[in-house]
Amino acid sequence: MIERIIDKRGHDLGGGFEVGRVLPFHARRTVGPYIFFDHMGPADLAPGLPREMDVRPHPHIGISTVTYLFDGALTHRDSLGVTQGIRPREVNWMIAGSGITHSERFDHAREHGAHMHGIQAWVALPTEHEEADPAFYHHAGYADLPTWEEQGLRGRLIAGSAEGMRSAVMVHSPQFYMHWDMDAGARRTLPAEYEERAVYVAAGTAMVGAQILNAGQMAVLEPGEDVVVKANEAATIMALGGDPIGERFMLWNFVSSSRDRIEQAREDWKQGRMKLPDADDEEFTPLPEDRDFT
Repeated sequence: MIERIIDKRGHDLGGGFEVGRVLPFHARRTVGPYIFFDHMGPADLAPGLPREMDVRPHPHIGISTVTYLFDGALTHRDSLGVTQGIRPREVNWMIAGSGITHSERFDHAREHGAHMHGIQAWVALPTEHEEADPAFYHHAGYADLPTWEEQGLRGRLIAGSAEGMRSAVMVHSPQFYMHWDMDAGARRTLPAEYEERAVYVAAGTAMVGAQILNAGQMAVLEPGEDVVVKANEAATIMALGGDPIGERFMLWNFVSSSRDRIEQAREDWKQGRMKLPDADDEEFTPLPEDRDFT
């Protein structure tokens, strides 16, 4: 029923804001097309926090990124000229494709303070779409993101399709990504609809099959079997997965099926050939010199 349990590992984004990294994991790099999964917070940020805490402009290729908040706010700026606030239970979906740069700043928290809590995931693009034109989509309305209520549970389909529902977020391969808020004692079955699936506990505790999962743990599920998730206490659950995407290489923020393509992107960033966001081009994140392929 459960193939593997992965614990989040602390990772500093470079300015002092630490996240819990779940994917990639050395023994399990992807779940469907989901190749990267960071748990942000929960953390209380005081007004006036230094700009060094922000995620400065940095590049991506070969993926889509999805930022989803439970609490707090972020400001996204990218090289397409987009400036967009990220608020709880909305979806910011950025297609990096052939190359994009963006920043994520705590503008709201700097002014008002904030309780920050959310998830950022990367979705690897199929090989035929890895060099797609970069794009950015913001989805705020309930019409775009199917929501439903069951006994003791409030659910939202963030991306993809599942159980007869389809999100309006544009995806490039078969997948699903769900958010469940579960009351203590609530139960829900995750059907064996996709070959690769995982359940992540963002808050609270839950039983996945016969295994207890605490906050910060992901259960990668075996294929072909429905799995029951039960909240031992009030819990926030993310369910995700999809069809396998094939081998991918990763170096820093670059993902591709080709090592040569990543080397090109690394050199483009080092030589300043990737455009910075128009509204945020005074600084950038340098390429870590000690990084190698993972």
